[in-house]
Amino acid sequence: MRSCGVMKLSLLLLLILNLGCSSSKNADKADQNTSGISIDVKKKVLKNGLTILVVENDKLPIFSYYTYFQVGSKYEFPGITGSSHLLEHMMFKGAKKYGEGEFDKLIEGNGGKNNAYTSNDLTVYFESLPKEHLEVVVDLEADRMQNLLLVKESFEKERNVVLEERKMRYENSDRGKIYLTMMKSVFKGTPYGSSVIGEIDDLKNVSREEVQKYFKQYYSPNNAVILLVGDVNAEKAFEMIEKSYGLIKPTENLTIKKKAQLDKLGYQFKKDFSKKIKLKGTSPTPMFSLALKGIKIGEREGFVLDILSSILGDGESSYLSEKFVNNRKPVLQSIYAANYTLQDSGVFFIGGQLLEKARLATFEKKLRNELHRSCQTAITERAMNKVINQYLVSMLSGLDTNSGIAKFLGDRQVYYGDYNFYKKELALYQSITVDELKLACQKYLMTDESIFISIWNKN
Repeated sequence: MRSCGVMKLSLLLLLILNLGCSSSKNADKADQNTSGISIDVKKKVLKNGLTILVVENDKLPIFSYYTYFQVGSKYEFPGITGSSHLLEHMMFKGAKKYGEGEFDKLIEGNGGKNNAYTSNDLTVYFESLPKEHLEVVVDLEADRMQNLLLVKESFEKERNVVLEERKMRYENSDRGKIYLTMMKSVFKGTPYGSSVIGEIDDLKNVSREEVQKYFKQYYSPNNAVILLVGDVNAEKAFEMIEKSYGLIKPTENLTIKKKAQLDKLGYQFKKDFSKKIKLKGTSPTPMFSLALKGIKIGEREGFVLDILSSILGDGESSYLSEKFVNNRKPVLQSIYAANYTLQDSGVFFIGGQLLEKARLATFEKKLRNELHRSCQTAITERAMNKVINQYLVSMLSGLDTNSGIAKFLGDRQVYYGDYNFYKKELALYQSITVDELKLACQKYLMTDESIFISIWNKN
């Protein structure tokens, strides 16, 4: 793939000590920062709308630089699906000041690393280098924000690369195929109802001009957030970034345009949610996914469902693993549960793979019965506290690197509109109760509105 610390892990131990009696905390304490963790962030917003967050950390002479563009596959429409991901590839292929091949050459030649990723909601680019090369990175990033070349030959080459990536991840992968089918079925008719990589016909036929238009609308300073963490001086960094980015023109009426694009479809789940889908695959035993309606990021119930999913299916000691994998008569090779919260919707899903001779229809019935039973038997104070401890340690353990801090703050700035949201977030997890988990379990899991997908070589 295309890291430095500020926070010490002793802070995580402090957090765990604060969680010892989490079930007795009231929900109205969720606005407090009870963990004792605080990251010193300096923020500036330029006149063109570019948001900059800087964290000074002189532990090591390095830095990480993240650029969040608030555009992902949900902003695409039929004919140009995959444009966000295709642009992610093209952003490394040259801009006006730094031509083709120069980006990677300069980053890697100066001892750095870089990469990017695209999701339904976001596209994110990041670099980590020794501190003396900050000016180079700022200039490179500013150049490609406003002057991306999209050279014809490179464009066609990356089109083929993306098509091969799509084939590898989905068409030639049972796991990928079942995941893509789940997402497209759950979010059918909504902005989340297409592949992040893009639909095959669109990838083959989308023009450079269409992708260029998409780029100019969404790759603008008022649609971006920059995170800089490392051995830097914040005021000097602000001056440097403003010098390179300050004259880049924002997209006019961007908020209105984005809302208009998303409102065309809306995010309501469709009426034909209850169904079964059988896919032909290569797996010798059935793989499955049971998808249920979820909730968007930021809602209290979403945090509750995070904990519920871990109680049910995170690790060998989870409730569903004990029932179907680690007992005297196992029927599954593996099982997991996940709560996937997106910016405007979500899905709660359970997946796994059967052992030989286990019957899929019989297992599906047992799984649904066990999920109903779990709302009373799986959720205990001990199980809840254990999972909350694990979850928060995992969430905060990345704060020992510059890159981890940048992503941690960037995610919260973009998804919640406030990089400080983690203070409320930590307290919110601490305030969750057993009764609250049971109510959420009954509401979201004890329902016939689900999609059951299976894939194996006998379908």
